[in-house]
Amino acid sequence: MALTREEREQFLAEPHVAAIAVDAGDGRAPLTVPIWYQYAPGGDLWILTGLDSRKNRLIGAAGRFSLMVDRLEPTIRYVSVEGPVVDTTPATIERLRELSARYLPPDKVEGYVDFAWKNHGEQVVVRMRPERWVSSDLGSI
Repeated sequence: MALTREEREQFLAEPHVAAIAVDAGDGRAPLTVPIWYQYAPGGDLWILTGLDSRKNRLIGAAGRFSLMVDRLEPTIRYVSVEGPVVDTTPATIERLRELSARYLPPDKVEGYVDFAWKNHGEQVVVRMRPERWVSSDLGSI
């Protein structure tokens, strides 16, 4: 059964690890990899990725991407969203901290942020405006 707008936006706002998919060009399947993201109902969603990463280059070329999140319990549910990139800006340590705090236990955030900021290279924040949604809750099977 499809989710209501409120249900799908709330589900997307939860801290699921997403699968991002972006066109990889002629003769290639879409690049699909796991990623952390941030979203609040009614707004744009954003990801943080390496400036020189293949993912960022493909997103720049395509101008859009898809994101899918799912769960298996207490019911089988997923939300997939697709839309255009509306902004790309240099990442800040504050954005890295915000995203890390969404996924990591509080006592692990600062250590991870310090490591990532020093070792992952230059990062960018890519914002996407959700345009198309596909969602379902299959209940408990």
